[in-house]
Amino acid sequence: MANSTPGIRPPWVSDELFPFESRFVDLDGHTIHYVDEGEGPTLLLYHGNPTWSFLYRDLIAGLRDRFRCVAWDYPGFGLSEAAPGFGFTVAEHLAVAERFVETLDLRDVTPFVQDWGGAIGVGVATRHPERHRAFIVGNTSVWPADARTRVFSWMMGGPVGGFLIGRFNVVAAKIVPFGHRRRKLTYEERHHYTAPFPDAEARRPTHVFPHEIVAAEPLLREVSGNLDRIAHLPALIVWGDADFAFKEGERRRWEAALPNSTTHILQGAGHYIQDDAPDEIVRVISDWWDAPGGPGD
Repeated sequence: MANSTPGIRPPWVSDELFPFESRFVDLDGHTIHYVDEGEGPTLLLYHGNPTWSFLYRDLIAGLRDRFRCVAWDYPGFGLSEAAPGFGFTVAEHLAVAERFVETLDLRDVTPFVQDWGGAIGVGVATRHPERHRAFIVGNTSVWPADARTRVFSWMMGGPVGGFLIGRFNVVAAKIVPFGHRRRKLTYEERHHYTAPFPDAEARRPTHVFPHEIVAAEPLLREVSGNLDRIAHLPALIVWGDADFAFKEGERRRWEAALPNSTTHILQGAGHYIQDDAPDEIVRVISDWWDAPGGPGD
């Protein structure tokens, strides 16, 4: 279970590392955890695998003086509890994301998407473009996988990955630290990424996501095929160039798909850019927002 007592913040969450009020909302049997900090234009923060709103802690702290920062956890991740029978597929997470946006009645939204947050957050936007103002795109993709990524899906989304994840919590315990290149996580930070997955059943969502790299191809084709619905919006691409997962080719696809975009390369940053380069991202977002032709112009 992601949260052994749904609706209550567990004691392993550090008030020093995560000094935000935890909020919960019931959606179709799910207990969804989120934080809602600051006032101003709304930034909706989407995480990936196996992270949660904790990933955005430094960005929230740096941006809440001028933005409303809404960061939430998908069912089965962080402090959110999934309804019985939930399969943790990308399509299901996308449906929950739609309900979350509608329930909070979020409008004029600028999503920050990274990892699986790309398919989920961009999926919401292409289905509801009227609720969106701009985009911040981190290291992610919404296109069907290439051969290299299919091999990873076959390995980590199959029986071998299931064993490693179920027995050793390998995605949270090993891949997350490996995805940081500018800095090393502290012991307590690492604990905040592993604690939501205390046993094999709780780790199942982190096994489904690698499998979905291939299995979710029909949904990815839908999302990428509808990018024209949001292509007119201002976009900021913040890209770690030392990412093990998403490379220059994916970045160039984003630049082509979002012609009203500005790109900033995070030199030496890994996959989890929000944790690896938070101060730089805060500065870049503020500068982009205020620039001529930017969302705040």
